[in-house]
Amino acid sequence: MSKIRITKQFTFETGHALYGYDGKCKNVHGHSYKLSVTVIGSPITDTNNVKYGMVIDFGDLKKIVKEDIVDVFDHATVFNKNTPHVELAQELKNRGHHVILVDYQPTSEMMVIDFAKKIQDRLPENIKLHAIKLQETDTSFAEWYASDN
Repeated sequence: MSKIRITKQFTFETGHALYGYDGKCKNVHGHSYKLSVTVIGSPITDTNNVKYGMVIDFGDLKKIVKEDIVDVFDHATVFNKNTPHVELAQELKNRGHHVILVDYQPTSEMMVIDFAKKIQDRLPENIKLHAIKLQETDTSFAEWYASDN
């Protein structure tokens, strides 16, 4: 049976700051992220299966990505917990803001690595993560490919 790639796209709003960076992104700012998640597998061949002909139900893929990424990161501010930004994060939390502390610099590059692990951990055994594209702006994005890792 042929291998088919299935892609689902998502959008979410997230703020971040890059501690120690030598440009404008050292300041707290936000992005309207566009996330594309591509998985690969063979379509189900069992004619008695309600998902016959599908690699994965788009709804099932949506559930995974929404629960582990979109619903977590949407309208949150992300900081590296190993920097002095942790003090700012605590102040924002105390004021009722949604803050995420991660153990990496919250660049698009590092976020796609984090997202890939989260998605891989939830996919059914017969479905493999093929690629992730995280678009930070209309002209800037980071990509993760299983074949590179």
